[in-house]
Amino acid sequence: MKTMNELLGMKTEQSIDLTNKLNGLLANYQLYYQNLRGFHWNVKGEKFFELHTKFEELYDDAVLKIDEIAERILTLGGTPLHTFNDYIIKSEIAEQKNVSNGIECMQNTLENLATIVRLEKGILPVAQEAEDEGTLTLLTDYISQQEKVMWMLKAWLSRS
Repeated sequence: MKTMNELLGMKTEQSIDLTNKLNGLLANYQLYYQNLRGFHWNVKGEKFFELHTKFEELYDDAVLKIDEIAERILTLGGTPLHTFNDYIIKSEIAEQKNVSNGIECMQNTLENLATIVRLEKGILPVAQEAEDEGTLTLLTDYISQQEKVMWMLKAWLSRS
């Protein structure tokens, strides 16, 4: 039986490189997601209702992307990271603990999202070289949507 690499027409080295990079992205998404959950639960102040709802919207979106990234890694023949220890080791995004100030939560969310977009853009040339249209489409769709969210977060922060 053919390997997934063979079925996809991809060289093994390219698939390994892509799955490693996607696992790094997955780890960062997991920390981004967990930070959003903490912000959702702990935010306080006059903007509570607005921010509580926004953080839930963002973490619901993140959890869908986490699943899609993990499934893409499996499609490429890899194994998605699935322990918190691996996520913490591989993530550039830091854990945020006991943050309840709305402005600080939003600034952190904007910075975390900028990290994710930078990582996604860094994977694009690798996927392009491998002629991996599945990963390219997945990430370019994410980037387009996330850049808009970043603009909105920045606009919200400018009024504060």
